[in-house]
Amino acid sequence: MTEEELQKLVENVSCQFFGRQFKHQVKINKRMTTTGGRYHLDDHHIEINAHFLVPQYYQELIGIIKHELTHYHLHLTHKGYRHKDQDFKVLLDRVGGSRYAPDIGLKRKRKAKYLYVCTICGQQFVRVRRVNVRRYGCGKCGGRLRLVSYR
Repeated sequence: MTEEELQKLVENVSCQFFGRQFKHQVKINKRMTTTGGRYHLDDHHIEINAHFLVPQYYQELIGIIKHELTHYHLHLTHKGYRHKDQDFKVLLDRVGGSRYAPDIGLKRKRKAKYLYVCTICGQQFVRVRRVNVRRYGCGKCGGRLRLVSYR
């Protein structure tokens, strides 16, 4: 789906479910992984996660568009547009938008990457981030750490 097709879809959903026009821009964001979309308060454009634009996720895409349009229309009418506001909850329920982005397996799981070993006691430390071995030592005996492997 191109940005032009997405723009038309958002305009149609806005008119059909909200009875108002969507007069701003829709953009595709390929870097999103944990959210389905984003509404920008400053210039009122909406970003949609590119991974939901394939045909198999069409129903989820419609729910995401309804969610972002709920933010959009409530913000422009000076009502409660945040997730915790009652106006937002009522309108989102009325139009049938999704409350949360569905999980389609995009969330990254961080794995342990660095294995350190104490040169004195042999204690092993597995860390996700790199450790400055000149600054930090073993927590058990205070000995120097040595980087053994990456994972």
